[in-house]
Amino acid sequence: MELSEQNVKNQRPVNLDLQTIRFPATAIASIVHRISGVIMLFAIAILLYLLNASLASSQSFAEVQAWFSSPVVKFVIWGTLTALGYHLLAGIRHLVMDTGRWEELDSGAASAKAVFVLAAILSVLAGAWLW
Repeated sequence: MELSEQNVKNQRPVNLDLQTIRFPATAIASIVHRISGVIMLFAIAILLYLLNASLASSQSFAEVQAWFSSPVVKFVIWGTLTALGYHLLAGIRHLVMDTGRWEELDSGAASAKAVFVLAAILSVLAGAWLW
């Protein structure tokens, strides 16, 4: 084993305490963007089911309309709208970053925090609209 390989092995952490690791805002924004995409993938199935059921007949439309008074269905729709709003905002942020802007540490962190704040506002507005 060469000296450089031994030196690299000595620099590796021996005990990695995962509770001490803090992700920067940009990493959290990227991870949540992926999670919101997965949530929307599953939400599409639910929304398509509701659309199909509502278009089957006037009676099934009334049933679907009655489901929307349920707190569980409202919560699912609110979660879907929240995921959609965040995913849209974070996607716009990524598109801007593709143009070469907001790639520095300070501006990247600021844009990620702005997405969090705007997504929270959209989430509250969606909740107020549903309830």
